[in-house]
Amino acid sequence: MKIKNISEPQKFFELLKDCKGKVELVTSEGDRLNLKSTLCQYIALTQMFKDAQIDELDLIVSEPEDLNLLLNYLVRG
Repeated sequence: MKIKNISEPQKFFELLKDCKGKVELVTSEGDRLNLKSTLCQYIALTQMFKDAQIDELDLIVSEPEDLNLLLNYLVRG
């Protein structure tokens, strides 16, 4: 799942706490970071995103209900 233009990364990461399964960020090198981990969130923010806005994320979501949660966030904000 590709997500584009996340203007409020902190709000996005807060939403991930409500996910039941794994939500992984796929890096440009193909590594997977568990975005429910605070450490991985920190690494993702400091290493990959230089501004306050995230232009694009490639995510793997393990649970269908988590996918719905993320899609609702993207539609409603």
